[in-house]
Amino acid sequence: MTQPDDTKTPHLEVIPLGGMGEIGKNITAYRYEDEIMVVDAGLAFPDSHQMGIDLIIPRIDYLQQHAGMIKGWILTHGHEDHIGGLPYILPRLPKVPVYGAPLTLGLVREKLSEFGIKDHETDLREVDLNAKFKIGKHFEIEYFRMTHSIPDNAGYILTTPAGRVLHTGDFKLDEHPADGKLSDLGRIEQAGKDGVLLLISDSTNAERPGRTPSEAEIAVNLEDVIANCKGRVFLTTFASQVNRIQNILNIAHRQSRRVIMEGRSMLKYAQVAQAVGHMTAPDPFLTNDEVAGMQDQQVLYICTGSQGQPMSVLSRLAFGNHAKIALRRGDSVILSSNPIPGNEEAVNLVINRLYEIGVDVYYPPAYKIHASGHGSQEELATILNLARPKFFLPWHGEPRHQINHAKLAQTLPRPPKRTLIAKNGDVIQLSADEFKVTGTVPAGAVYVDGLGVGDIGDDVLLDRVNMSQEGILIMTAVLHPTPHVEVVSRGFVRANRDLDNQIRKVALEAIEQGVRDKKRLEDVRDDMYGAVRRFVRKVTGRNPVLIPLIVD
Repeated sequence: MTQPDDTKTPHLEVIPLGGMGEIGKNITAYRYEDEIMVVDAGLAFPDSHQMGIDLIIPRIDYLQQHAGMIKGWILTHGHEDHIGGLPYILPRLPKVPVYGAPLTLGLVREKLSEFGIKDHETDLREVDLNAKFKIGKHFEIEYFRMTHSIPDNAGYILTTPAGRVLHTGDFKLDEHPADGKLSDLGRIEQAGKDGVLLLISDSTNAERPGRTPSEAEIAVNLEDVIANCKGRVFLTTFASQVNRIQNILNIAHRQSRRVIMEGRSMLKYAQVAQAVGHMTAPDPFLTNDEVAGMQDQQVLYICTGSQGQPMSVLSRLAFGNHAKIALRRGDSVILSSNPIPGNEEAVNLVINRLYEIGVDVYYPPAYKIHASGHGSQEELATILNLARPKFFLPWHGEPRHQINHAKLAQTLPRPPKRTLIAKNGDVIQLSADEFKVTGTVPAGAVYVDGLGVGDIGDDVLLDRVNMSQEGILIMTAVLHPTPHVEVVSRGFVRANRDLDNQIRKVALEAIEQGVRDKKRLEDVRDDMYGAVRRFVRKVTGRNPVLIPLIVD
C-alpha cells in the first residue's frame, strides 16, 4: 500500500473489493491517508456449476487488516447485490456508522434481525436523499436521488482533499417513475461545473442502444394484459420492484381484483415499503383463505418465483407442490421479469410446466411487461456529458460492459482524459494528475453453504462437479489379518460385479506389492490410487472421484 507523504500531491485510493468486472457482491473502499470509508456490501447468487452454494459474498481481508482505519459506511440502495452481504460482514468488523435512506435501512434491519443481530450491535443512521455529512476527517458525502427499480436509490458525491468523485450508483433515467421522483440531474450538472475528478458509473446496459423503457410504459402494458385475463391472475416479479408492485396494486384496484401476496420475500419487501411510505395498498391485502369464495376474475396473486427458484411460490404452483393453491385451466400467469444470467434453464422449466398445465402464460419478450432498472447508452452518455469527469471508471458490469462503456465515453464531445478498466482488488490511485493502478489487495469470492461461510473453496466445487459428472468410487483396503479390498461406487456405473472384482484385483495387487516392499501406508495408499485410476480410465474412459482408504 502507498504510505502517506505530506510532500506529495494528495491522493485517494479507490479499492473495489466486489462488483468490478462482474454484476453482484458490490463493495468499494476509499482510503485517504489513515482513514477508510466503505460503500455497500452485497452478495451474488451462484452459477449452475457452483453446486450446493447458497450465496457468494466478497472477501474482506483488506478491511479486516485495516479495521482500525474504517470510519464509516454508506449504502446506495436496498438490493441484495448491495446490502445482502452485511449480515456476514458487519459482525467481523468494528462498529461504525452506516448511512442509508429509509427504505434501504428498513430492509437492512429486517435482514440483520433474521441473523439475530441486535439493534445495539450496529450503528444505522437514516438520512434522506439530499443529505450531506462527513465521515472521519477526510470524507464528505452528498447523496442525490437516482431512479432505479427500487425507491430510495442514491448516487453520491464524495469530496476529499484529493478531489471530487461522483458515483452514480445503479440507475436509469426514468422520465416517468412510478413515485414521480426524478433523478437529480441538476445536482450532477452542478458537480460537473464545480469539477468532477472521477466518475464511477453503472455499466450494466452499456451494450444496449437507446434508452431503457420507463416503468410507466410497463404499467400500461401490464394493465392491458391483466384486463384480458378471464380467470385468476398469478403475477411474479422481483420482490424489490416496489414501484412496479405499487403500479400492479393500482391496476388491480381499477380492475376490481383483490390482491394476495404469496412468498416470504414478497411480504417482507411490501411490509418494509409500507412502513416507510413507499407503498400504499388501495385495498387491504387478503389471505388465500379469504378469497376462497370469490370469483376467479376478482383475484390477483403477486408471488415469488420470477427466477424459477425451486422453493418459490410459482415453482411450487407449476409442479403441484403448493399446500393451498392449485393452478387450473383458465388461470393466467404473468412473469414481469427477465431471467438473471444463469437462471434461464430454471425459468424455462417452470414456463414449460405451466404450459403443460394449460394456463395462459405471459412473459418477455413476446409481451413488453418488464424493463431493466439500468440505463442504456443514451442515459449513460447523458451522465458523462453532465458530469464532465477528468477520469472515468466504468463499474457494475462484466468486462464487456465496462469496455463498451469506455468506448461510448470516447465518442462524446468531451471525453474523459483517461479511463481505467479495473478489476476487484485493484488499488487505484487518484490525484489531480494521476489515475492509475498501483497495486492489488486480496479480493474474490467467499462461498456460503448452509451454515458454513468460507469453508468451501474452488477445489471442493471442482470435486462436486466431478462427482456430478463422473461419479465417486471408494476403495477401502484392510491389511490384516489377510489383505482384502471393498469397493463402493455411486453415480459411476450400474452395479457390475465383474468390474468391481477387477478393480479389487488391481487394488489388491498394488497393496500386496507395497507391503512386500515395506512401503509406508501413505505410499501404499497412493500406489493403490494410481493403479486403480489408470485401470478405470482404460476400461471405462471415465474419471470418477477416487477415495482410497487403508485400515491397518
